[in-house]
Amino acid sequence: MGIRSWFGLDRPEAAEPVRSGPPTTEQLVDALDAIELQAREGKVPGVVLSRLLRVTGIVRQTLPRLSNLGLGSAQGYSVMATATDYLPVAIGNYLRLPRDWADTRPIAAGKSSVMLLVDQLDLLGTTMDKVYDAVCRADAEAIIVHGAFLEQKFGQASSGGTLGLGPDAAQVAPPPEPSASSEPSASSEPSASSSPSGLSGRLGPTGASTASGPSAPSPRPLAPPE
Repeated sequence: MGIRSWFGLDRPEAAEPVRSGPPTTEQLVDALDAIELQAREGKVPGVVLSRLLRVTGIVRQTLPRLSNLGLGSAQGYSVMATATDYLPVAIGNYLRLPRDWADTRPIAAGKSSVMLLVDQLDLLGTTMDKVYDAVCRADAEAIIVHGAFLEQKFGQASSGGTLGLGPDAAQVAPPPEPSASSEPSASSEPSASSSPSGLSGRLGPTGASTASGPSAPSPRPLAPPE
């Protein structure tokens, strides 16, 4: 035995305790199941059980989205503390009291223990509602950010963006208007002069046309001889 043994210096150093991380989703669900079972086995009043199930229901809805808030955030801590601390302590303190005394004896502000427990559960329910709303708003904010990215990349949805998929792109261009030369002219219509009655009026007795040119001058009469 050396001198180090006298002073206990030869003992191996104790290993540092491993720090556990935050509880997982499965552990939080197990904690909720345990507190619900404790309340049912303890036969808590209906006003207590209904409020407890409201709180645990909101927490169950929030747990799958807890990563959006982060476990280190105030809302994330509230969810974990509600499942592992606030609810077990509130229900456990009530169940340790004699039932008739807890339900009838005023202890604070004229309220009995069961009424104080109801107030605490209502407060937890309101808090968890706000946390759940914050989680859903975080999901909605992600949708808004993604929509802004798409609008910046491809343009506004009403115009179809640079892909040319807007409502105006589906319209077909109108056909070209016909030119004036293709329209039927008025001269193509049959005139009155082309009718048989008009033709007969223009022909002389022998059928020769009198309107083919200027008429010949009539002959002068011969002067008598001197």
